[in-house]
Amino acid sequence: MARESIKARQRKREKMVAQYAEKREALKAAGDWAALDALPRNSSKVRLKNRCQLSGRPRGYSRYFGISRVALRDMALNGKIPGLKKASW
Repeated sequence: MARESIKARQRKREKMVAQYAEKREALKAAGDWAALDALPRNSSKVRLKNRCQLSGRPRGYSRYFGISRVALRDMALNGKIPGLKKASW
């Protein structure tokens, strides 16, 4: 499980990206690279990291479900994800 400080930092980046999204698009369209450089670094969309919504784990992330492989396996075994079951052959 990720530390609370790391999860809080990620939430802060998400807010900042949403706040500056329109301004960044306008500056990119105008080609004003100097003004774009003056904006905060964390307002860039590429600085966001995919993290598990439940645990904050950054690795083994499944985009379709928005959770890590560990959480996905636990939920599937407990029957919390409809139509998903453990493979056996």
